[in-house]
Amino acid sequence: MAGLVGVLAAVGCTVALVRRLRRGLVLRRRMAMALGDAAAGRPQRGRGVLLREWCAGRMVGDKGSRRWRLGRWGEVGAEVWCLPAGVALGLLGRSVLPVPASVVAMVVVRRRLARQARRRAAERRSAAVIRFCGAVAAELRAGRQPDRALVAAGAPGPGEAGPAVLAAARYGGDVPGALRAAARQPGAEGLAGAAACWQVAVEGGAGLARGLERIAAGLAVQRDQREELRAQLAGPRATALILALLPVGGLLMGGALGADPLGVLLHTPAGWGCLVVGGLLEWGGVAWTARIVADASTVRK
Repeated sequence: MAGLVGVLAAVGCTVALVRRLRRGLVLRRRMAMALGDAAAGRPQRGRGVLLREWCAGRMVGDKGSRRWRLGRWGEVGAEVWCLPAGVALGLLGRSVLPVPASVVAMVVVRRRLARQARRRAAERRSAAVIRFCGAVAAELRAGRQPDRALVAAGAPGPGEAGPAVLAAARYGGDVPGALRAAARQPGAEGLAGAAACWQVAVEGGAGLARGLERIAAGLAVQRDQREELRAQLAGPRATALILALLPVGGLLMGGALGADPLGVLLHTPAGWGCLVVGGLLEWGGVAWTARIVADASTVRK
C-alpha cells in the first residue's frame, strides 16, 4: 500500500507539472488575443502557431543543446524524461523505488548533457577562431591595416569576449590584451597565438598575415586530428553502450518469459541486494570504459 501511495504521489507531481505548462500556454494565448492581432490588420493566428511560438519562447540554447525555461524552476532539457520513465517503471513494478531512482538519474543525465554542451560550445569556438584568423589574414593580404582588417573579419567567436576584441580594434584599444582575454574561453586558446603575432607585428614589424595563416593551419590540423580520433573511438563507445544496455534486455526477456524480474528485484530482500550489486557493477563498468577512452584520447593528443 505504501508503494502504491508513493507512485500515486509521483503521478500527481507529474500531472501538476503538465498543468503548469498548460496554464502558461493558455495565458500566452489570451495575452496575444488581448493585444488584438485582428485590430492591427493581421490575420488571427491558430492554436498551432501559438503553440510553436510559445515553445520557441520557452526554449533556450542552440540546436544541439535545447533546454526548457520553466520560470523560477530553472531550465530543464532531455533529462526531464527520466522522471516519467521512473513513474512508468514504478507502475509496472508496483513499487516506489524507481521514482527516487529516476530523480538521481535525472541529475546524472543533466550533468552529462551539460558536459556535452560545453564540449560542443568549445568546438564551435575553435572553428570560429580558425575562420577569424583566416579572415583577418585575407583582409591583410588585400591591403587593409591590421585594425581595419580585424573589424572587417568580425568577432572571433561567440561570447562576451568577441565584441570586446572588436571594440579594442575599432577604438584603438589593447587588441593583444583583448585577444588574450578571449583566449581564456574553452576552445578559443588559439587566440593567444594570434595575440602574440599581433604584438610582434606591431612592435617589430613582422608579417602578421603569415603568422595568422600558420595559426589557422595549425588549429585546423588539431581539429582534424580530434575528429579522426572521435571516429576511431566510436566503435569502442558503441560497444560499451551495448554492454551497458544488456541488463535492460535481460529484464525485458525475463518479463516476456513470465518470470516477473521486476517483482523479484523490487519486492524481495534478495532482489534488493542483486539490484544494488548490479548497479555498482554497471557503474564500475561504465566508468572503467570511460577512463579507457579518455586515456586513449590523451595518448593520441
